[in-house]
Amino acid sequence: MFFAVSSAMISNDNGLLDKGSLYVVSTPIGNLDDFTYRSVEVLKQVQLIAAEDTRRTRILLNHYQIKTPLASYHTHNQEKKGRQLIDLLKEGKDVALVSDAGTPGISDPLYHLVQLALNDAVTIVPIPGPSALLAALTVSGLPMDRFIFEGFLPLKKRRKTRLQELSQERRTLVLYESPHRIRKTLKELHEVFGNRKAAVARELTKMHEEVMRGTLEELVALGKDKNWKGEITLVIAGCSEKER
Repeated sequence: MFFAVSSAMISNDNGLLDKGSLYVVSTPIGNLDDFTYRSVEVLKQVQLIAAEDTRRTRILLNHYQIKTPLASYHTHNQEKKGRQLIDLLKEGKDVALVSDAGTPGISDPLYHLVQLALNDAVTIVPIPGPSALLAALTVSGLPMDRFIFEGFLPLKKRRKTRLQELSQERRTLVLYESPHRIRKTLKELHEVFGNRKAAVARELTKMHEEVMRGTLEELVALGKDKNWKGEITLVIAGCSEKER
């Protein structure tokens, strides 16, 4: 199967200028077999892959025998590197952007590069695929017709205030959390939200995949002595009419 990678034709005062395209490519969140045919072909055909962590991305590329050059692009170098990537795109090079896992732009520096690309009239092409938040939502057992994604909660400043604000949200809430903070977060959610239904999804699509469902009180008890490891997504029921 072949997917052509085409560049955008942009008109300027000197006639036509061939500009490359920026491909936003979703990558597996664990199981490497979740990568799509289109994603593989795009990564093989672009001139450069900009990766959040080149070491992690190299594992994926080796698995699919993709030889395309890699460059690092992350929060700490996004100003300098972002401009360099835009220069390549303006020269007619096609560039793919990937994150460590899942869909770029979810808790990583995609937004900055997209804004630069838009400012220079570069074509941006989404290559959809895995997303931890959607995977967790689908197996949570909670309503999926309307939901919000909060990402990571504030570490200290405004944390309690933000939790109180979110406690009034009627839609299903999806959060990301780290293993060393999950006990604290579950306890705080129980204290502020009350005893709502929730789900904790850990290591989705990986060997030790686990989904814990129950009330927040039950999840606090279940997780108290648990050795938490891996990437964690929390899904919490929205505020009911009785709670408002």
